[in-house]
Amino acid sequence: MEPPPESSQDPPSMADTAAEFLSLIGLKELERCLFAETLSVVAVGASPRDKAEGQWCMAAQWAPYQREGEPVQTCILVQTRFRGKQDGVPASSTLKAYVTWQLETLEQEEQECLELRPHPTEKTTHILSHEHGMTVTKTLQEGEAEPQCQSFSYSRAKLRARLLEGASLLLLRVLARRQTMPHDLVFPAINTEGDLCTASYSALGIQRQAVGSAETEVFVIERAVHASTGAPTVWHSSFLPNGRLAQLLQIGSPVLMLLQDESILSKSGRFKPQLPFPKEPLDWEEDMELYSCFLDRKDELQLSHAAYLQQHPEVRALLSDFLQALLLQQPHDTISFAAEFFAHQRPIGSPFGSTGAASPFPSSPFGHPPANSK
Repeated sequence: MEPPPESSQDPPSMADTAAEFLSLIGLKELERCLFAETLSVVAVGASPRDKAEGQWCMAAQWAPYQREGEPVQTCILVQTRFRGKQDGVPASSTLKAYVTWQLETLEQEEQECLELRPHPTEKTTHILSHEHGMTVTKTLQEGEAEPQCQSFSYSRAKLRARLLEGASLLLLRVLARRQTMPHDLVFPAINTEGDLCTASYSALGIQRQAVGSAETEVFVIERAVHASTGAPTVWHSSFLPNGRLAQLLQIGSPVLMLLQDESILSKSGRFKPQLPFPKEPLDWEEDMELYSCFLDRKDELQLSHAAYLQQHPEVRALLSDFLQALLLQQPHDTISFAAEFFAHQRPIGSPFGSTGAASPFPSSPFGHPPANSK
């Protein structure tokens, strides 16, 4: 029997097509998408100059990631924060995701808070990747009641090329900078409830949008998350040429996120950097959310510094040599001494005073000029 013609073979699966698309995103292309931005939360239909009712912030940056018993690895930390109102009730939400540069999610946590009085509601979805697949833990806290927890897992076979929220935000920036995309771009995904779904991306073209009193062109992308039941959840994201958001709207929501600060626009197309979380008139030590951000950042820096020193043991040897020389010579001018010491520093691997190499300071048996020398 003759083999079937090539055209009759089964078409590639959605996961195959998605994996191939992700493999074509280069590291340098992704690095251009690592920045922070801030949008104002305003009512739908409001004027661009109307007073903001809250803020939405997003930051993406390289960061160390480590689990107990495992080595530190460098990945992308994606964080978002929303503060505003939902049907007149103060609400907030946060996202924290550790994503590899191949857009695979290592860990992600989303938290939503609705400050209903006297029974505030807090919902948390934590997703953790591991060697067997991915575990989702959902927690619901309503007022003083006992928290309700639910946990379930997905096998690794179901997770190929599957995008989570943090990775999706990075992908949108990549597509925005390209300003072009396939007609039928669909990815397997996991929604904010931790359920398996699909997410489709389509270009709505170039449009004009007001930014403060100015007007600029934006590239609009529609992202739709399709669950197994119910209507899809749809977002329209309007991007500036460099991948920064000018507007973010969830269809059906009474509010939208809008860029109001026209000062970041310039003729050269460059944009002024913004802090991931803008200053607010709050006592950060008393604000639980800000204090939590501080602790998270402190831990990240400690891990980063420890990882760097672990990768460069010569740093400790270099500092040890310098302190030994300084204490032995005890010069009056420590700044000049340090400058001369490091200017003549031998390569790492020949510790101070332990080799027979010719000294750059022949006037001293210890390899440096005697104390109080001029």
